[in-house]
Amino acid sequence: MFKQLATATLMAGAFLTTAVNAAQWHMPTPYGDANLPTKIAYEFAEDIKAGTNGDINITVHSGASLVKHPEIPRAVRTGQVQLGEIFIGIMGNTHPVFKHDNIPFLATSFDDAKRLWEAAKPEVEKQLDKEGMKLLYSVPWPAQSLYTKAPVDRMSDLEGLKMRAYSPSTSRLADLMNTTPTTVQVPEIPQAFSTGIIDAMITSPSTGANGQAWDYVSHYTDIKAWIPKNVVVVNKRAFRRLSDEQQQVILDAAAAAEMKGWDGVRVTAAEDTATLAENGIEVSEPSEQLMQEFQKIGDIMIQEWEEEAPKEVGTILQNYR
Repeated sequence: MFKQLATATLMAGAFLTTAVNAAQWHMPTPYGDANLPTKIAYEFAEDIKAGTNGDINITVHSGASLVKHPEIPRAVRTGQVQLGEIFIGIMGNTHPVFKHDNIPFLATSFDDAKRLWEAAKPEVEKQLDKEGMKLLYSVPWPAQSLYTKAPVDRMSDLEGLKMRAYSPSTSRLADLMNTTPTTVQVPEIPQAFSTGIIDAMITSPSTGANGQAWDYVSHYTDIKAWIPKNVVVVNKRAFRRLSDEQQQVILDAAAAAEMKGWDGVRVTAAEDTATLAENGIEVSEPSEQLMQEFQKIGDIMIQEWEEEAPKEVGTILQNYR
C-alpha cells in the first residue's frame, strides 16, 4: 500500500506542475475489466482523449491495481490521483447521504433506483464538494441478492453464518440478520469462501458471474434487496485547472457514460443471472416468509438512516417519496 501511495504521490506532483494542455491523468477503479462499470470507464477515458485531441490522457487502473478500493476516495480528495471510481456505499462512514443506495428494500427496481438517485444527487454533490471532489457520473449495479451454500427459506436458515460485508450498511444488515459481518473486497471473495472466512453474501449477479460463484456456492435467492451504484469523481482542483473547453469535454463524456450505465445494467442483470443458472447455481425466488423478515430489517435500517442525519436524509426521502 505504501508503494502504491508513493507512486500516486509522485503522479500528483506531476499533474500539479504540468501545463493544462498536456495532462496525464490516472483513474483507479475497484473492479476487474469484465464488469460493466469498468468497461464504461475505459470508454469514458477514450472519449476524453478523443475530445481533447490527446491533451488529457487518462490511464484506467482497474481491479484496485493502483489504489485499494477503500483508499480511492482519499486518493482523489488529496490529489494523489486526479479521478477515481468508488462504490459509493463505502463512504457511508463519511456522511449518511452516501448510504442512500445501500438501504435494503428502499429502491428495488431500476426505475425506483433512478428516482432515488435523482433525489439523493444534490445532497451527494454537496458532501463531495466539501471534500474537494466533483461528481462526474454514476453506474448502477444489478439488484443485490443472496448467495449461499444451501437453500434459504427463512431468516433462521442464515443465523450464525459469516456474511460478507463491504460497507457500513452491509455490516449493519449482517448484524440484523444475526450473522457475523466480515469485510471482504471483490477480488478476495473466492479465497474467502474457500478458506471459510465467509459462508454467504449479498451481491449482484454480475459479481457472482464474473467471480465464478458456482465454484464456492450452490444457491442464489433473488431477493433484489437494493440497487447500489459506482460513482466517478474528480479532484476539484485538477478539474478547475482545465480550460472551459476541456471541462465541457469531460462533462459530456460523463453524461454519455451515465446513460450507458443505466441502460446497460438492465441487460447485464439478465445475462449474468442466466450465467449463474447455466453453471449450476440454483436460482430461485425468495419465500414469502423470508421477504417479510427482510422487509422488517429494511424498515429498521431506513429509520436508523434517517436518524443519523435528519435534515439531509429527510430531504432525500421526501424528494424520493
